[in-house]
Amino acid sequence: MEITQTGILEVNLQNKSESISIESDEQIEKIVKALSSRTRRQILRHIQEEPMDVSNIAASLDMTEANISAQIKKLEEAGLIECSYSSGNHGVRKISNLKFNKLVIKFSS
Repeated sequence: MEITQTGILEVNLQNKSESISIESDEQIEKIVKALSSRTRRQILRHIQEEPMDVSNIAASLDMTEANISAQIKKLEEAGLIECSYSSGNHGVRKISNLKFNKLVIKFSS
């Protein structure tokens, strides 16, 4: 994470080609709130290599699936991840994937 002289905060999330630039105060607040949780940051780290489903994330973080689902919802609402659904052995699996590798927040007047 780096704040430049021009009032830009850059956060590199992963080595993907996509990036997003945020200027809206409302969107900045959503993203900052999403990133303020240690659990949500751990989720982002776990899915940066490859998409993962809720049960695998929960198992790797030693947390309940209900908690992980709630955290994923907040990351999705902030626009940091995208989710898809696929068939699993016991129903439908929700797969989470990073949406961007780089987040740029511009603090304009």
